[in-house]
Amino acid sequence: MPIQFDVDPTVTQLASATTEFVREVVIPAERECGGSVHDAPEALRETLQKAARDAGVFAPHVPTRWGGHGLDLRGQAVVFEAAGYSLLGPLALNCAAPDEGNMHLLEKVATEEQKQRYLRPLTAGETRSCFAMTEPAPGAGADPRSLRTTAARVPGGWRIDGRKWFITGAEGAGFAIVMARTSGSPGDPGGATMFLVDADNPGMRLVRTIETLDESLFAGHSEIAFDECVVGEEQVLGAVDGGFEGAQVRLGPARMTHCMRWLGAARRAQDVALERAGSRMAFGSALGDLGMVQQMLADSEIDIEASRALILRTAWELDTGSAAASQLTSVSKTFVAEAVNRVVDRAVQICGALGISAADAPLARLFREVRPFRIYDGPSETHRFAIARRALRPYR
Repeated sequence: MPIQFDVDPTVTQLASATTEFVREVVIPAERECGGSVHDAPEALRETLQKAARDAGVFAPHVPTRWGGHGLDLRGQAVVFEAAGYSLLGPLALNCAAPDEGNMHLLEKVATEEQKQRYLRPLTAGETRSCFAMTEPAPGAGADPRSLRTTAARVPGGWRIDGRKWFITGAEGAGFAIVMARTSGSPGDPGGATMFLVDADNPGMRLVRTIETLDESLFAGHSEIAFDECVVGEEQVLGAVDGGFEGAQVRLGPARMTHCMRWLGAARRAQDVALERAGSRMAFGSALGDLGMVQQMLADSEIDIEASRALILRTAWELDTGSAAASQLTSVSKTFVAEAVNRVVDRAVQICGALGISAADAPLARLFREVRPFRIYDGPSETHRFAIARRALRPYR
């Protein structure tokens, strides 16, 4: 089957509308708050999302049944890159992490009753959510099999006990999707189950908001305690003991949508570098006429184009259900995360003092934001480990 990279003209139009919306509405809002929304008021999110609805660009990834544009991953690649040009663009379009990935998971795995209760308000922007899997050491992190949070059967449901940390968007979220061990022991490959836990459950407690290098993900990253957190049987998401398999429905596409959004940020950094290189005079010529600067600009163009091609290829594999999707997802996540860091780093270097001046250019903020991408959704080392194992399988 030939690989199809072409997108429908309606997707191109939506991407163009998103580009204009981001430049005219979102970037001014980003400048006003400095791109930091860890403790931003809900009013900011609500205002941006209302503006996105008015502009006709809200929820590009959401199925039409729930009021979105219903784009497949190839369509999302084009629009999410346009949204990611601003740190607040995905938030405005309601396609930011972790909500975007949770919407996809709920659409694929949830019962109809769960969709009405959790997915419908999430897609409409009426509430936010979080995905609670990562734990403090020695619990689940890059290796989810280390899962230590437990869920035990009680009359009418389950009791969850454990500790989670680095849970993005937890503060102020309406509900959490919680991964807990229902069988086996830490280190076992199975035995996990996903649960839907409402924010008003007295057994779920926000311990603290973690101060982090990045600050552009709404509500930041939190540590959460589960102490005798009782949920009903109807709060099980997917199959009991099938949590790891169910999570893969979310994690593969979510890794790619991360790549799409951050590629937009890299493109913005390159635009700043190009403008500076074309206008700044030094040593008797424009910076862009100097060979070393030209090499950095060219290398960034290569990284951006290669990243975009990998994203589109992997999106096609996921859209068509190809068996190669898992390998290409890891390849893309690793390459794009590192390429985005290279592009932003070069832009800072080209712009010199301007590059590290947080008040005068977006590069200092972008530099802080993209660095954690090499850790989020699996560090590069973990993905390389998985890539090599898959490549070796035919030769074992």
